[in-house]
Amino acid sequence: MAVHLGNDWDELLAGEFSKEYYLALRQFLIQEYRYRTIYPDMYKIFEALKRTSYAQTKVVLLGQDPYHGPGQAHGLAFSVPRGVPQPPSLQNIFRELVRDLGIPVPAHGCLEAWADQGVLLLNTTLTVRRGQAGSHQGKGWERFTDRVLELLNDKETPVVFLLWGRPAQSKQRLITKPHHLVLTAPHPSPLSASRGFFGCGHFSKANAFLTETGQEPIDWRIA
Repeated sequence: MAVHLGNDWDELLAGEFSKEYYLALRQFLIQEYRYRTIYPDMYKIFEALKRTSYAQTKVVLLGQDPYHGPGQAHGLAFSVPRGVPQPPSLQNIFRELVRDLGIPVPAHGCLEAWADQGVLLLNTTLTVRRGQAGSHQGKGWERFTDRVLELLNDKETPVVFLLWGRPAQSKQRLITKPHHLVLTAPHPSPLSASRGFFGCGHFSKANAFLTETGQEPIDWRIA
């Protein structure tokens, strides 16, 4: 069964879905979804790419793998559906947003409004077992999402890459074109946010760069 993303990613990634590593990943996922509880729902795996087209992407916010608690993951890095309590990392993201731009903490944690403006909320691994962080790492997703980042690196329009935490920062090697902006900081989790995530100012820096390069800045408010 072919993956259908419904935008320009379909053509850009068409060759990837027929490669040997991806076919092996797909067989692994068929078994995982059949016999275990896997997040997100299988129809939400590619939500980030469906929601934010290649042409539309102005900012890449790179996560590690989906939330592994019930009801949390819905295919967008760091985001949770409306009505689901905000996880600690997301609470810290909002705390930095308040400090950086004075934006009030939103009542929910759904970041679809960012995705719809061109913020690609991409995890490096797109699926996870319930209660087992990192359980689908090393199965092929990293190769797939590396390809996504390589394609974005090739984009002529400047892109902002927000790389928070060591796993995300390891992808900096893929961003080689000098017209892009790469911003790094510790991960917003409670374990590391105080080591430099708080005070990083990435939201205002991203918008300043977008404005300088003739692009619309992101409205970081969550209604």
